[in-house]
Amino acid sequence: MYNFKILAACIFSVLWAPVLQAEQESLPITSDLESISFNSIEGPVTIRRFANDIMLVKGTVRPMVPVPGVTPVGELEVISALQDSDYIVVDTRTKETQYGGTIPGTVNFPFNEIADRLDELGCEGSTAGWNCQEALEVVLYCNGPNCGQSPRAMSAMVAAGFPATKISYYRGGMLAWTSLGLTTRESEHSK
Repeated sequence: MYNFKILAACIFSVLWAPVLQAEQESLPITSDLESISFNSIEGPVTIRRFANDIMLVKGTVRPMVPVPGVTPVGELEVISALQDSDYIVVDTRTKETQYGGTIPGTVNFPFNEIADRLDELGCEGSTAGWNCQEALEVVLYCNGPNCGQSPRAMSAMVAAGFPATKISYYRGGMLAWTSLGLTTRESEHSK
């Protein structure tokens, strides 16, 4: 026999979700797209994006590989990297955007400073010219799939000489980490 609460929730989501979405703030999917329309096996479909209660930032949806050569990773790979002395896991958010704390064991290099701090990641030289062949492997993250801080950090790092192949991207960021109930610590900036 069906659970009445589950049945009621299903009926509510089918009947009322389109009405509720119409009242929510519309957001761009990418910097170029407000919506995506296509024909599917079910007929015409339009994908849109709407603000909701669990969003950390309203930016645009980012690709899994924002810079060629970067490796996308999930939570288990982040946890492995935290335990590996050859890796450093970096929170690229500025102090103003560190919602929900941070991942324990990580360091904070704001995206707009990281290219000037490559020596802290094992590179030699200076902003005038970096040699990063012996640098640590890095995992970068920010607020989630719609946060542009990590992709901007990656672009700046690669432009400064950091090998893209030494960068991993935890695109899920704090949104995915907290939604899975994984341990967080208060960010030093939020104290």
